[in-house]
Amino acid sequence: MEAVQTNSGRQPFSIKLWPPSKNTRIMLVERMTSNLSTPTIFTQKYGSLSKEEADENAKQIEELAFAAANQFYEKEPDGDGSSAVQLYAKECSKLILEALKCGPVTKVRKVPETSEAVLESLFDISKGPRAFIEAEEAEELLAPLKNLSNNYTKICFSNRSFGLGAAHIAEPILASIKDKLKEVDLSDFIAGRPEAEALEVMNMFSAALEDSVLKSLDLSNNALGEKGVRAFGTLLKSQRSLEELYLMNDGISEDAARAVCELVPSTENLRVLHFHNNMTGDEGALAISEVVKRSPLLEDFRCSSTRVGSEGGVALCEALEGCVNLKKLDLRDNMFGVEAGVALSKALLKYGNLTEIYLSYLNLEDEGTIAIANALKESAPLLEVLELAGNDVTPLAVSSLAECLASMPHLSKLNLAENELKDEGVIQISKALEGHSQLKELDLNTNAITRVGARVLAKLAVAKPGFQLLNIDGNYISDEGIDDVNEIFKKSPEKLGSLEDNDPEGGDEDEKESDQEGDGEECELESKMKNLDVEDEEE
Repeated sequence: MEAVQTNSGRQPFSIKLWPPSKNTRIMLVERMTSNLSTPTIFTQKYGSLSKEEADENAKQIEELAFAAANQFYEKEPDGDGSSAVQLYAKECSKLILEALKCGPVTKVRKVPETSEAVLESLFDISKGPRAFIEAEEAEELLAPLKNLSNNYTKICFSNRSFGLGAAHIAEPILASIKDKLKEVDLSDFIAGRPEAEALEVMNMFSAALEDSVLKSLDLSNNALGEKGVRAFGTLLKSQRSLEELYLMNDGISEDAARAVCELVPSTENLRVLHFHNNMTGDEGALAISEVVKRSPLLEDFRCSSTRVGSEGGVALCEALEGCVNLKKLDLRDNMFGVEAGVALSKALLKYGNLTEIYLSYLNLEDEGTIAIANALKESAPLLEVLELAGNDVTPLAVSSLAECLASMPHLSKLNLAENELKDEGVIQISKALEGHSQLKELDLNTNAITRVGARVLAKLAVAKPGFQLLNIDGNYISDEGIDDVNEIFKKSPEKLGSLEDNDPEGGDEDEKESDQEGDGEECELESKMKNLDVEDEEE
């Protein structure tokens, strides 16, 4: 290829890497929208956005990143555009994380208007592979923070493990800028260090940041335990304006939970409290419930996978009654049981703005599910996401559940997987969802569903223009039923999840007989199904 001479005295080059084409920019927006709204390691940590919020943020992020990279390109000495492309990708990654940290519940805080403001406000060393950082590298990496004219209000030291040498470099730097800081992310910053060294590092960071006025503090993924929590005591006790506190995957036992309750004295402004994947148990839940009681403005509470049983679950749910501003609630993967489920139903009656609720694997059974469904029917017309997987729900609870679903016109994601709904249950559920135009995801895997129920769900899904994914794997659908479902989805096969784990031979004899009767028989389930059939365009 013949070299092309560029303007401004640039060196000739053969391939123009910048600017990206319009199609490339559009594809990047689509990819970022997916990253913001579908399960990833980051959405598991901070929560995902709705598709609409994700699309809006992705467009803003791309525009800001493009502007920053384009400005850099104009000053780039060699002119091949490769550095601009790298900056473009790097800024997109930074801003995606920023958007997720702003929260998935309400409209996310708007990304700053200018790329310059974005570049100056966030100092982030978390990119790249997870690695140790020692004194020499810390001196180099943290050098921009020494600049007295910097405008950094947010720092992210996640994914880099600080030893004592690096901590001695960081301590005076942090102390010098702490009055500017509003958001501090120290998640996963001592990984692999001996306990004594890790505790000393945490003490140093805590002392350096004492009396800063933070809005957001993330101490997740540090295996804190009680010693670690107390190592951050100086910092925690000094905070009076925290709006977001993240203590996920920190090995927080009941003693550590008591330490949190003791060392976080002021939670009047707290909007987000994430306490996922700890060893809290019932006694620890009692301590955390005291923190919740002191947090009347709480909007987003996550206490999933914390080994909480009935006693602790009841205490948490009673504490949540005072959080009338709650918009997102995640209690998944605990051992609440029926009693805690009933207690939760009383709290749910107080919420008028709930948009997402995750209650999977709580041992709710029919009684607890019915209580929660009845409460949500009265209080959650804005609900967009409902998860009740793995709760031993049978057709006995479906009537209440169907009435609840019918009252939620904004529902976009429903997960009832790993229950015992059978065809009878899914037919009622399908009827309740008929008018839900915003429904995008429906998960009913492992529910003892046969051909009858599978066809009902398939026709429900393809009738919705914006629908994205139906999961009915792990059921008892016959080979003929699978053929039926694939035929229904022939124009949009990407919207049908895998059926690899389906068991055509499963189910009891009654279910098999019902499945074998086919479309023309006058069985009760088939009759109900016909009333729900949505005709294909060709029919």
